[in-house]
Amino acid sequence: MARRRGVMSDRLKEEIAKELGVYDIVKNRGWGDVTSRDCGNIVAKAIEMAERSISGTK
Repeated sequence: MARRRGVMSDRLKEEIAKELGVYDIVKNRGWGDVTSRDCGNIVAKAIEMAERSISGTK
């Protein structure tokens, strides 16, 4: 079974991880060691950014 291609770019995920303070985990151990909670926070932040982008606010 083929893996699904991610919706978010690696650059965006890394940017958000830096902002949320979990990039050191990603850099040193990989995405597999990021907690589910932190992954959820990354997704929530990406959604927030997309919604702001659509509405034209910062």
